[in-house]
Amino acid sequence: MATVFKRPHALIDKSMHYCPGCTHGIIHRLIAEVLDELEIEGKTVGVSSVGCTYNNYEYFNCDMVQAAHGRAPAVATGIKRALPDNIVFTYQGDGDLAAIGTAEIVHAAARGEKITTIFVNNAIYGMTSGQMAPTTLIGQVTTTSPFGRKPETHGFPIKVCEMLSTLEGAVYLERVSVHDVKNIMNAKKAIKKAFQVQMANLGFSIVEVLSSCPTNWGMTPVDALGWIKDKMVPFYPLGNFKGKDLEV
Repeated sequence: MATVFKRPHALIDKSMHYCPGCTHGIIHRLIAEVLDELEIEGKTVGVSSVGCTYNNYEYFNCDMVQAAHGRAPAVATGIKRALPDNIVFTYQGDGDLAAIGTAEIVHAAARGEKITTIFVNNAIYGMTSGQMAPTTLIGQVTTTSPFGRKPETHGFPIKVCEMLSTLEGAVYLERVSVHDVKNIMNAKKAIKKAFQVQMANLGFSIVEVLSSCPTNWGMTPVDALGWIKDKMVPFYPLGNFKGKDLEV
């Protein structure tokens, strides 16, 4: 019997540590499928920071480097400049990228570093007990906003793609989601194009993925997917913010 669905070669055959219903595993698979299809696994280097992504090196079959919290874009910049023929990507959460790593991602994009960032936005600090993140929605309850996020106290959520799209060095920016099959397929297309943009040496690329965190949201996995659709997508609209018509 012919095999019609199997584990991508770029994904190590190992059980993941993520909570039930967490969509990090889906995003991992999409990246691995893209690495396989583009035949770049052997020359790809991934960089992860602190948080839910801290042990990606146990899952991806390409070279992986561990960075300090928020510093993945800086580390990736060094790797790409030293090894310009390699494909370099960062895999970062919203607390990592949009809080302690804000300067790194902004300046990497401004410089047009030829790296690709996979930015997982689950609106909360997923690995460190569910604190409020820069992407936490107004009114959303977290361990550090028990009465809900209030703009007059906590400020407003940061829309990363919209912010980075103003920078000339950022050439491809897209926001996707993984809350249903249709959007998962769209997410894969965006991730693939982001890597192709890097392969064509066009500049900085980033794909923001709206992702679930059932444990810290206090929801079932199914309800968490619904929350992405009903709450996150209206505030973080899906689509391309720059580079839709790039030839790659």
